[in-house]
Amino acid sequence: MRRPLGVAGLDAALGGGIARGRVHEVYAGAAGEGPSAAGFALMLALKAGGAQGHIVWLGPRETLPHGPGLAELGFAVEHILFVSVTGEKALLKAAADIVRSPAAGTLVVDAAAAAKAIGLTESRRLTLFAERSGVTALVLRGHGGQVPSSAETRWLVTAAPSTPIEMEAPGGPAFAVDLVRRRGGPPSPGWRLEWDRETGAFTPLPGAVPADTGVRQLAG
Repeated sequence: MRRPLGVAGLDAALGGGIARGRVHEVYAGAAGEGPSAAGFALMLALKAGGAQGHIVWLGPRETLPHGPGLAELGFAVEHILFVSVTGEKALLKAAADIVRSPAAGTLVVDAAAAAKAIGLTESRRLTLFAERSGVTALVLRGHGGQVPSSAETRWLVTAAPSTPIEMEAPGGPAFAVDLVRRRGGPPSPGWRLEWDRETGAFTPLPGAVPADTGVRQLAG
């Protein structure tokens, strides 16, 4: 089952949308872009689960998303469960337990500070659990070399200029996005997307992704 992201070209590149019941990865495309990657991962989680789907955010207490900030982005905070853990072993165990439960809906695992916690073997286990339960898992990575995994897709994300609105106020959150890996198909780099909080949807923006997103360094 796939959930469309609402951007025709990107959905076509994904074979119809983001696959449910799979593991996906989101990397920060440059140093300091962790918040952009985290925001994009949450938006993917919302699109993967549908407007009324439940989202579980799992990660260290100090990096849990700010509830009022999420509300400003159009998220129904009452549909998000925040789970804090300490240490890589606890993170991995909790991720496996959550993915095994069909009630979880969509899981975002903040592994940005635990790069080695979810490697190839661990991601294979998560993939197996996700396929059985139908839960979609989004693993949030930091900036740096990619970790081998069985992820269905891998994304690199940095912030991009948004469309100005009245009185030159900043527009919605915008991202430069590279789909650098997709199982069964070629990568699709060069997307610029803006998030519309009113509709909970992405809008494609004109222009190319900046050359310093790190695609060449990370996509090997």
